[in-house]
Amino acid sequence: MDRHFFWGNSVSSMQTEGGWNEGGKSLSVYDIVEPGENRSDWHFANDNYHNYLEDFRLMKDLGMNMYRFQISWSRVVKDGDGEFNEEGIAYYDRFIDDLIAMGIEPMICLYHFDMPLKLAKEYNGFVSRYVQDAFVRYGEEMIRRFSHKVRYWITFNEQNLYSQPLAFRIGGYWQGDKTIDELYHIECNVMIAHARICNYLHANSDAKIGGMVAYSEIYPATCRPEDILAARKWDEFINFNLLDAFAKGRFSNEVMHYVKTKGIDTGLTQEDLDILAAHKEDYLCFSYYASSTISAEPIPKDAYVNYWLQHGGKNNPYIPATEWNWQIDPLGFRDVLNKLYQRYQLPVFPIENGIGVQEEWDGVHEIEDDYRIDYHRAHIKAMYDAINEDGVEVLGYLGWGLIDILSSQGDMRKRYGVVYVNRTNHDLRDMKRVKKKSYHWLKKVIASDGKDLD
Repeated sequence: MDRHFFWGNSVSSMQTEGGWNEGGKSLSVYDIVEPGENRSDWHFANDNYHNYLEDFRLMKDLGMNMYRFQISWSRVVKDGDGEFNEEGIAYYDRFIDDLIAMGIEPMICLYHFDMPLKLAKEYNGFVSRYVQDAFVRYGEEMIRRFSHKVRYWITFNEQNLYSQPLAFRIGGYWQGDKTIDELYHIECNVMIAHARICNYLHANSDAKIGGMVAYSEIYPATCRPEDILAARKWDEFINFNLLDAFAKGRFSNEVMHYVKTKGIDTGLTQEDLDILAAHKEDYLCFSYYASSTISAEPIPKDAYVNYWLQHGGKNNPYIPATEWNWQIDPLGFRDVLNKLYQRYQLPVFPIENGIGVQEEWDGVHEIEDDYRIDYHRAHIKAMYDAINEDGVEVLGYLGWGLIDILSSQGDMRKRYGVVYVNRTNHDLRDMKRVKKKSYHWLKKVIASDGKDLD
């Protein structure tokens, strides 16, 4: 690897910032979530709104040279479609400048599930073209403000999740029957918004942008042909459909034939398809945590492919799982790197990878998280094998939340970090940052540019 390889960390705004009602920020759907037994609210998070420099210093000490963070739409645009909030924009301006001053390359993500509350309540989120337009307006303004100093961008975190039932939770859907037509409206509105942002960025800056998917390898549960077919179709509908749209400017022919024969209304127009065809990607990003399997047997005959994993998902008996039942599969990581690169011949960028584990600090001793070292070692080695043995062009390796943050469910018990943050779901304690055993290991790995994995 050369000196341009990126080592770093990825986060979202609501899992790190806090400051939910400060600096002119309007409400997002996360700001009204009530805490539960195993869930915090999102009001304080890691308090990065007031104090991010300590975390930046830890990243610099680790040797990291990239930080993928998210701009909160609600912080920079009143209610998502109103006036631009200059105080919120100034916060990110300082944030970016402080990153660059420490030698850390910023990567901006524009949306990570936190729909402005008004747009959810009044328009049902990304079901609506109005919300697509509001998002593009916001994204174009962020490009105008920051693309002269931020060279790397993504639009939507894990965009293929909008092809699955989870779309109704993360796309700002407020109420309704959650129909298949609405699912495809969300998926397509998000994709066209992404293409419009790509076209604007390339027309107005020298920055780079790429689409992102959440790539969980899904194997056939058995060698039965029906299971093999189910796994292939899942890959086509959930992964390759969007990856084809990213890299080729058109959706999968199989998926488009399916929606036509099933009478599904995608909401796409010829203008949308022209916008998609005109756009281009500079790289393909993905998150990777685990793999699973699918069995065709329990899938109802009338189930839409986008719902198949809900019915047919099975554990893989050949690989271990975390306490959250996420199955650890470094070879799957290598396979995904190859699927993206060999098929599309664009640089690939794994920008989320990590293991979530329940951990407690006793206030004195270092947390001995050998399991985290083992996880990252195996995945980094798999990445090297993809590079050195398979010829995959990889831009970097970003871990997820390597300073402990709230999980995607708001649960502080699920910790991904090499740095412990001393808070619980309901007790903020002193928020002290404490280095785990894995911190020192990762620092050594980065200093060697990945050569020393012992």
